Amino acid sequence: MKKTALFFLIIAFNIAGYCSILIPMNSTQNDHLKAYGIVYNHLKEYGGKVAWLLNYKGGSFVIPSNTSEIALAAAGVSYTKITEEQLEAIMATVSSENMERVWLEKAPKIAVFTPLVEKMKNEMDTEPWDDAVILVLDYAGIPYDKIYIDEVLEGKLADYEWVHLHHEDFTGQFGKFYASFKTAAWYISHKNWLSEKAKQYRMASVSQLMRSVSVKIAEYTSKGGFLFAMCSATDSIDVALAALNTDIVPSEFDGTPVAADHLSKLDYSLTFAFSGFIPELSPDVYEFSDIDVSPYGARPESGTEDFILFDFSAKQDPIPTMLCQNHEKLIHGFMGQTSTFAMKRIKKTTVIMGFLKDMQRAKYIYGGYGKGFFTFYGGHDPEDFAHRIGDPPTDVSIYKNSSGYRLILNNVLFPAMRKKKQKT
Repeated sequence: MKKTALFFLIIAFNIAGYCSILIPMNSTQNDHLKAYGIVYNHLKEYGGKVAWLLNYKGGSFVIPSNTSEIALAAAGVSYTKITEEQLEAIMATVSSENMERVWLEKAPKIAVFTPLVEKMKNEMDTEPWDDAVILVLDYAGIPYDKIYIDEVLEGKLADYEWVHLHHEDFTGQFGKFYASFKTAAWYISHKNWLSEKAKQYRMASVSQLMRSVSVKIAEYTSKGGFLFAMCSATDSIDVALAALNTDIVPSEFDGTPVAADHLSKLDYSLTFAFSGFIPELSPDVYEFSDIDVSPYGARPESGTEDFILFDFSAKQDPIPTMLCQNHEKLIHGFMGQTSTFAMKRIKKTTVIMGFLKDMQRAKYIYGGYGKGFFTFYGGHDPEDFAHRIGDPPTDVSIYKNSSGYRLILNNVLFPAMRKKKQKT
């Protein structure tokens, strides 16, 4: 590491003689998840800089000592106060090995796209599933706003640096729950609510409404936003975008037949991560396309759904390295409506960060989209192997060292990274 850079690093953390605080993120950390909350809220309260030491002790953080030690202790987060000499030794190690220091400078404003917003509680029943991102944000103490269709169509995405999509159907087929739940009260309530919402915006169908929402989300990302999606949102938004100029929705959902020439009208240039996929046209099949590769039927054997994080060069590829920071490289698999992504359907421009041992499926991917970025993470809940409709939410406090949840929180801090100045 150059002496000038080290000098400014030390100055940043030793104003008025303060020492620094090292938050280790390897197996010695008592609560990995709340450590992210400490970092986020330090940025939110104080601004300034936090150093994220990629690949150093599991992706450790160095923060100025004006962060309250009382807050660290209350959160149960392991930390060590370090001297100027110790910091210099750490940075020498980071400089010489497959590690890198990135600056975090601003707490990103976060939005979660979910129908579970306050104004809807009296208009429809709550949906019978939870959202892993909401669960872990709440546990970590990271603030966020809940948004849904109105906020997106009214242009409010621009207020946020990071937007999350979870168990959503952007094709307008009501989650492809037709075969199993078309008579369930929650399904009927949600279908009726969305149908009225389509009429409110003078849309002919819910599929048209959700395509419009998909376009707005794509525009947000292309202008520099950070998009994070899990479960069915990952493939349904790409299917919706590819089908903007055709009809791939069965009549059971929108009252009109699928276009006979729909395959020739699909435009994969509009999608985020996938290409060449074939939409699933049957209303009775719980899939949107052949992007997802899920072992339905018999429960998979133990370990067959586990996935491996790719080992990137920290200095050459700091972004995927950041998104993969963890204290474990083999992550326990978990299922969802969309669980894993077929390798043959992933665009060459998409970076595969987590893959299964069979080498035919990816779990965790990211890429650029215009001036922005997206990350897609297959599955519903990292600590609930096969979440079912109506199952209780995960108690995240039991999984405070979850490597699967850590991947979500890596993405939350992604927009906080110092952005390089653009050449003019």
